Amino acid sequence: MRIIALFICIICLFTSCKPKEENSSNQDLTISTDNNNQQVSEYAIVIHGGAGTIKKENMTPELEKAYNDKLTESIKAGHDVLAKGGSAMDAVEASIRIMEDSPLFNAGKGAVFTHEGVNSLDASFMDGKTLNAGAIAGVSTVKNPISLARLVMTDSEHVLLSGSGSDAFAKAQQNPNIEIVDNKYFYTERRYQSLQRILEKEAKEGDNGTAMNFQDPFIQDSKYGTVGCVALDKNGNIAAGTSTGGMTNKKYGRIGDSPIIGSGTYANNSTCGVSSTGHGEYFIRGQVAYDISALMEYKGLTLEEATEEVIQKKLTALGGTGGIVSLDKYGNVSMEFNTAGMYRASMNDKGDLVIGMYEE
Repeated sequence: MRIIALFICIICLFTSCKPKEENSSNQDLTISTDNNNQQVSEYAIVIHGGAGTIKKENMTPELEKAYNDKLTESIKAGHDVLAKGGSAMDAVEASIRIMEDSPLFNAGKGAVFTHEGVNSLDASFMDGKTLNAGAIAGVSTVKNPISLARLVMTDSEHVLLSGSGSDAFAKAQQNPNIEIVDNKYFYTERRYQSLQRILEKEAKEGDNGTAMNFQDPFIQDSKYGTVGCVALDKNGNIAAGTSTGGMTNKKYGRIGDSPIIGSGTYANNSTCGVSSTGHGEYFIRGQVAYDISALMEYKGLTLEEATEEVIQKKLTALGGTGGIVSLDKYGNVSMEFNTAGMYRASMNDKGDLVIGMYEE
């Protein structure tokens, strides 16, 4: 009897332990083979300066150098913040402010003109840690709209402020990053002449006051030039921001995707951060920035897979053009666009700098 009882105990012990050993083995195998869960960069940053018909044959050496230098200056400013242990939000703001101060981009100083001949600016900001966000639309007196969007996020109970309300909120702030300027500050001859050419075209062909011919190559490029940035800091936090002057000759207070959270900007520590540039009406309809995050969260796609799916398939199928820059929680970077080019740059924790302008 003792021998039988001992034999039964041994069998029970063996059968109860075996499944646990198998589960443990399977779990270890999953972890060791899931490359998507490997941290590739402790911190990283990526920027864009707009997408459109950007071709080398149309670029002078001097202008190419000017864009290269400004993209380098912008991304290094944000990278320096991250390298010193600063926050992703500080890095995003630092990078975008440099592009806003440059007449090369359709944001801040280089903003395009509305139909009425004024400059009307939009921007948005999002914190991936808290999912808090702030945005402004139609501001006309703030030198650096990205800083105002961040303040809407941190110092107000709202997410999106528009028009005169944005300017009023800006004037009420006691913040050194919010500089109030006359709208004439944003004037650049190049952008003004762009408006004049479109107005002349309307005068010759007639204008019913509703819509422009978006198939016209010149009109198509009149809406590009938005700037944006996504950063991942050493604490694993992601932030994203976008700033634009909108579309040349825009009417009736038109608002594009840049100040719309989920369209022009999105950040979530669990997935990724995204900043968009392109034909805003399509980015709004497709909720492009959020859609990339959703595909990663709900379908398990990698950042590369999600950005390709959204930009090259879903956006293109809608008829939309443009691109995004994005960064996931592991430091992977994606700079996806379906146009002839996109001003873009990225840097990782090793200091590797990548700058691009044309379609590769």
